[in-house]
Amino acid sequence: MRLRIRDARRIVVKVGSALVTNNGTGLDKAAMGEWARQIAELRQHGRAVALVSSGAIAAGMQRLGWKRRPHEVHQLQAAAAVGQMGLAQVYEQVFSQHGLQTAQILLTHDDLADRERYLNARSTLNTLLELGVVPIINENDTVITDEIKFGDNDTLGALIANLIEAEALLILTDQQGLYTADPRKDPAASLVSEGQAEDSRFESMAGGSASQLSKGGMITKVRAARRAARSGAHTCIASGHDTDVILRLCRGEEIGSLLHAASTPLQARKQWLADHLQVRGKLIIDAGACRALVQGRSLLPVGVKEVQGDFARGEVVSCLSPDGREMARGLINYAALECRRIAGRPSVEIESLLGYIDEPELIHRNNMVVLDRTTD
Repeated sequence: MRLRIRDARRIVVKVGSALVTNNGTGLDKAAMGEWARQIAELRQHGRAVALVSSGAIAAGMQRLGWKRRPHEVHQLQAAAAVGQMGLAQVYEQVFSQHGLQTAQILLTHDDLADRERYLNARSTLNTLLELGVVPIINENDTVITDEIKFGDNDTLGALIANLIEAEALLILTDQQGLYTADPRKDPAASLVSEGQAEDSRFESMAGGSASQLSKGGMITKVRAARRAARSGAHTCIASGHDTDVILRLCRGEEIGSLLHAASTPLQARKQWLADHLQVRGKLIIDAGACRALVQGRSLLPVGVKEVQGDFARGEVVSCLSPDGREMARGLINYAALECRRIAGRPSVEIESLLGYIDEPELIHRNNMVVLDRTTD
């Protein structure tokens, strides 16, 4: 099972507040530098890594001299605003020492729940990863009150894994991993080395409260693993204090707790598309496009003969053969009106026809499931 992590080409690393701020004493630049060094080594081996980092509120608390996490929303927002500045500066500094550029991405769950904003975030992150930039992602606690009250970056890490179609989610914490019981209270508790993320027993094992600095605790990590598994990503929960923990996990070493998914990211994503009931529109495609889809290629505008229905960018549409068979369905990159304007035209004309270009494909092959492989 550990080979699944070793072979992962896209990885999300999540680090918690206690690690980032050395239990609230201030930003731990040495630890952040170590993570940067390890991620830089992964990048050298062709692996794309996104870093989800907590710590803005905790860092702001330290800068403001607060010993306890406040409950008032406006104070939490102020702490996040103050702390985010320092957090971004340190990450930029430590990654630049390895010749890597960073990008700050502040998201809310609303950004990932809205399909169009989801695709916008996905396109931005994919572009950054293709450019070799390391995205540093955090919740936008400065402005979203619900995220401060209910959100956690373990969940955000799982959502990012889905967003960029990562194969692995590495959650670094101040514990060695998931135990059968709270090891601070039960000396007989043992480390869970491996298990299936959907196993309901793990949630009861992970019961307990978080520290004053963090919002989650082990239970949010278990739930994040389950969420990540729905998109096919495997999750490792391990101690961020261990030397070279990121590299060791990515070498397949048996440290921490591996909660694995039942299917691959692409299989899980395409199963979701196949089962999606709310098809918003239809594209009538020509015989050449039918053959291209069966061969595993994306749908280009030039292969579309007719656009039916009224749909927004990011909604699910069906691709129909000239004789009316549903060949495939997938997430559309352009709204219905835009599709009508570029249908039958080569991708190089998209910008001149629309005034902009988002993607050269109408539906990318990774966002599509082929339902009929008959081309006659």
